[in-house]
Amino acid sequence: MDQPSTRPAKRRLAELTGTEMRDAQARRPVILLPLGSHEDQGPHAPMGDYLSADGVALRIAEAATASGTETYVAPVMPFGGADFFASMPGGISLTQSTLLAVLDDMLGCLLRHGLKRIVVINGHAGNVQAIHDSTQKVWLGQGVMIPSFYLWRVAYGLLPGILGAERAKLASGHGADPLTSVAMHLFPDLIRHDLIPEGPGSTDFRGIPISGFGTMSFEGAEIAVPLEVEQIAPNGVFRCDPRISSAATGAILVEKLASIGAKLAATVAGWDA
Repeated sequence: MDQPSTRPAKRRLAELTGTEMRDAQARRPVILLPLGSHEDQGPHAPMGDYLSADGVALRIAEAATASGTETYVAPVMPFGGADFFASMPGGISLTQSTLLAVLDDMLGCLLRHGLKRIVVINGHAGNVQAIHDSTQKVWLGQGVMIPSFYLWRVAYGLLPGILGAERAKLASGHGADPLTSVAMHLFPDLIRHDLIPEGPGSTDFRGIPISGFGTMSFEGAEIAVPLEVEQIAPNGVFRCDPRISSAATGAILVEKLASIGAKLAATVAGWDA
């Protein structure tokens, strides 16, 4: 007599066999498409922030499936759209035109087989425009709505409720939260605590304060300048203090992101019911 399977449930498309995929296709599951980047995240954190986007996507799939919405995670796209980080060694990025073409192809493959319940799980600012352009083409051409859940933008909004407004303001920024705390929770062995810098330094360009990636503050106005991170934040940390980051904060963020993502997956399944 056959024994009941004790194998853990598979939530990644890459782990399904061909037969398992055909069976799942008939049930019309939600597919999460995680995107990230491979760039400098500070002297203390792993460059592959796509690892965190993938890790959160997996937890979304688990939470959504447990709540009754069968959900799987597609293989993560590790290379983000090029923006300000080309000057930092070791980074790998795609031009915006290449990223758009890749997204078009990835979505096209899923849609060809009737897998229309798709949510993009984004973990990189440089991906935003290409995601919009690709999903808009699908919406206008096929009437399929594919939302994008930008993890770190949402996480910035969650931080004040976790840390308090003042500490959240100090912790929020590139090279600290939310990504450092999330990585501390998901991948503690990859964090170099001994390399966490002493906090943000002041940054200016030819005596003019830098206000953001690619912008400076001049006479009360924000002026765009074609600078890269090497000139803005040579160690990858910009306007934030990574000493405030913690695995405890990361655990709360991941739990909240997974909850929001699971509800979004259920909503998308309802659109295509």
